[in-house]
Amino acid sequence: MAYGSPINLEQAKKVMAGAEAEAKKNNWPVAIVILDSGGQMVMMQRLDNTQWGSVDIAKEKARTAVALRRPTKVLQDGIAQGGVNLRFLSTGFSVLEGGIPIVHENKIIGSIGVSGVTSQQDAQTAQAGQDALK
Repeated sequence: MAYGSPINLEQAKKVMAGAEAEAKKNNWPVAIVILDSGGQMVMMQRLDNTQWGSVDIAKEKARTAVALRRPTKVLQDGIAQGGVNLRFLSTGFSVLEGGIPIVHENKIIGSIGVSGVTSQQDAQTAQAGQDALK
């Protein structure tokens, strides 16, 4: 999938609101980071009682998703298989589920990364953000 124009602030607010609503509905203390298609931060939010280390992890998940144009779960699954996939451990990219590209009109306009709970719950929160843009 190709990159599109960078996510704008209004779009980022919709994505953030969707992710925040999912996290609050489930009482999940998470950090949420939204990057544009060039990997630059547009928004960051740390919900109450979220460990501060989650901010950096969420940013790395978002950076990985936009740089590689795929969800970070792809890397996590690859690492689990072992073998040559272990090379991803030395790339500087996040190999934890919870980062996804933000797609609008079949173009990647940015990414969202979430951290603070389990990787699967992080991904669920990120997906709720993406879904809010539709």
